[in-house]
Amino acid sequence: MAFFRKSHEMHSRRFSRNLGLGVVLAAFVALVFGLTVAKVSQDEFVIPDTAKGAGYGD
Repeated sequence: MAFFRKSHEMHSRRFSRNLGLGVVLAAFVALVFGLTVAKVSQDEFVIPDTAKGAGYGD
């Protein structure tokens, strides 16, 4: 039966680096989501009418 060895210093550094990168990525996703919600929740937001090709040479 194999015994668990103490993890190497490299693994703990890699874990902390990955954790930091994950936090930065999650913050970026939250920022983009927040900006999207703020943009869509404005009163001036209107979905463009593209049924007849509005704005394309009319």
